[in-house]
Amino acid sequence: MPIYEYECSKCSHRFEMKQGFDDKPEAACPQCREIARRVFHPAPIIFKGSGFYVTDHRKNAAPEASKGESEASKSTK
Repeated sequence: MPIYEYECSKCSHRFEMKQGFDDKPEAACPQCREIARRVFHPAPIIFKGSGFYVTDHRKNAAPEASKGESEASKSTK
């Protein structure tokens, strides 16, 4: 079972609690017995290795717009 962090809406006490995935995201505060709500944290994203630069996956062929411009400039010369 996962461990979730809760914060009391009355006294702002934070605590952790084991709950199942299907349980309601509410619990009783251990200090004042008021309703506490689950606190959500963003998941960390770690980029490792190569492949995160614009130049890493650039295609060899020029884009369609620049092809048309280069052909037009060749025909005017």
